[in-house]
Amino acid sequence: MGTEKIRLGIIYGGKSSEHEVSLRTALSIMKAVDANKYEVTPIYVQLDGSWVKGEALAGQLPEKIDALRLTTGDQATGSGQELIPASKPASLFSIGQQVDVIFPVVHGPNGEDGTIQGMLELANLPYVGTGVMASAVGMDKWMMKTVFAQVGLPQVKYVGLLRSQWEKNPEEVAENIERKLGYPCFVKPANMGSSVGISKAKNRAELVQALNLAARFDRRLIVEEFVQARELEIGVLGNEELVTSVVGEIIAAKEFYDYEAKYKGAGTELSIPAVIPEHVADGIADIAKKAFQALDGSGLSRVDFFWDEKNDKLYINEVNTMPGFTPFSMYPMLFQAAGVSYSELIDRLVQLALERHADKQRNIVEAEGLE
Repeated sequence: MGTEKIRLGIIYGGKSSEHEVSLRTALSIMKAVDANKYEVTPIYVQLDGSWVKGEALAGQLPEKIDALRLTTGDQATGSGQELIPASKPASLFSIGQQVDVIFPVVHGPNGEDGTIQGMLELANLPYVGTGVMASAVGMDKWMMKTVFAQVGLPQVKYVGLLRSQWEKNPEEVAENIERKLGYPCFVKPANMGSSVGISKAKNRAELVQALNLAARFDRRLIVEEFVQARELEIGVLGNEELVTSVVGEIIAAKEFYDYEAKYKGAGTELSIPAVIPEHVADGIADIAKKAFQALDGSGLSRVDFFWDEKNDKLYINEVNTMPGFTPFSMYPMLFQAAGVSYSELIDRLVQLALERHADKQRNIVEAEGLE
């Protein structure tokens, strides 16, 4: 691209409970990119699933989140908004003629679950982050744990089930969970992020309530064994050659790190770097890379762990393939502590996206001429 600016499209918003989180992330990226290197085009996914493409931002960056809620009738980021109805997704491919690379920051279902990634693959557009398979597996906690078990990564015990199983045989399901996991246990929708829909159950009544709540968010549910442990996190950056950040610790004021704690403070403290023995940090980095590779990850991920300090045991909890990405989110802060600034992190992720896309173009699609 020579000395020309990189045309960066940022897809944000989404038909998801994490809509607001995505807006914060998009605004942070827009403010952090170097205007001498990038021309930014906002692409807003409204709550109803419709897309609005704004005009490329020429030095006039939005100051507040509300300015990112584009409509075809406002001038929040300039004239030229274009409505792309949810009923006509094929027209989204026209975006590819106006940008060089996409940074999708739509969190949760319909964003980091492989759906947007699949669309971008069909459009043959470079994009930041993991591909279709890694995004889909990384979004579904049940499938993720199945993959981790296959490659021998240490995990807490868990039970996966379908909403229909719970609704048809609640007594049988509850007894199975009690027999395999006991109390307390954590109940989660398999396909939600930011700790939405998660509950800690200490008895049968709370288990019933927790399963009913989780079933409102997803048809696939997962229940995990409780372990008395510290919550540790690490960032992974790269495609095939991986680097990791320092390890950070979540010290939640509440019983667990839920949505309120993550995004509304609620007394939660972050310790960066975490005060842990060197062998624990090394073990976390090693397992995080193995997990990333098991999913065929690319670009970025945050990998979360439990450390049973008393018995010195590590358990991988999950991989978040599109973690919160404001300057005050855990992933950028972990790399900031490792010497990689927020704006530099964005640069590296864009370059990783372009490199991965170029590598994919080497694949042939027909066998003619092969011996």
